[in-house]
Amino acid sequence: MSQRRTWPYSAPIVGETFADSLLYPPPPRGVEHLSDTRRIAPVTPSYDPTLFRGAAAHYLRGRPPYARTLPEFLAREANLRGRRALDVGCGPGTVAVDLAPHGREVVGLDPDGEMLAEAARHAERRGVSNVRWVFGRAEDLGALDLGRFALVTFAQSFHWTDREAVAEVVYDLLEPGGVLALIGHEVHGRPQPAGPGSPPIPHEAIQALLDRHLGAERRAGHGAWTLPAERHEDVLARTRFGRPAAVFLEGRGDLVQSVDDVLANVHSMSYAAPPLFGDRLGAFDADLRALLTSISPSGTFWDWPGDTEVLLARKPNT
Repeated sequence: MSQRRTWPYSAPIVGETFADSLLYPPPPRGVEHLSDTRRIAPVTPSYDPTLFRGAAAHYLRGRPPYARTLPEFLAREANLRGRRALDVGCGPGTVAVDLAPHGREVVGLDPDGEMLAEAARHAERRGVSNVRWVFGRAEDLGALDLGRFALVTFAQSFHWTDREAVAEVVYDLLEPGGVLALIGHEVHGRPQPAGPGSPPIPHEAIQALLDRHLGAERRAGHGAWTLPAERHEDVLARTRFGRPAAVFLEGRGDLVQSVDDVLANVHSMSYAAPPLFGDRLGAFDADLRALLTSISPSGTFWDWPGDTEVLLARKPNT
């Protein structure tokens, strides 16, 4: 699966006691903490808790949606009715909230308190009450005592984890016959639909502008922005899941974005989160607005995120 480079208070939130409260700021008001005294190393090679600092407020507006049929597809594959789902790296609740009407309960896990606050607000706006927000890392799933699930999803979040180890923990959390689904956008090799008439978002020009303001080696949190070289399929092939099947769902071909939408998309990225710009943020935003209006005087752009790719792996029924 390729990762597209354009790429959490009403519900209860479960949390963890972290060893370093500066790197792991406390989650929002209303968070439940585990009662044990385990200590967790504040940083692992697979996750930096500052990765998306300042980006959460831009996420729901800026990130392109998945296929309209995704929630129904996942619910059908996992036979979710009356059962539970877990969305790991849930961010602002994009997938978790959409899954909620199809199951008894959805648990959304994320190590970013800002993301969980956005997720809880998103669920409240949608009138969803059967989602439980959990403050924690994927690597800690085995110790969080969250119960068993019919479906576990990672929507463009699996690459931030210790993938092989996390997959093995997820295998143990799944009920017999349960489904692991890795979700993302895929452009390469997919038939591109006809656009609605607005010019496409100038992704290459935006990346060049980011290079000018932030440098070619992009920061993300405390480190440099990169993606793992090994494909998710090859990682899962080494686990008890075995090699997953790839399914493509027709993506949204009718998305029209405003200049502000495009700006939100850029700032939702870990490598372009507002804090990375420091006192240059205003200058970058002005340059980006000028670039966009020079390409589309109407201020509208066509955004085709590609088809929605789902890598499906299933735990045997026995």
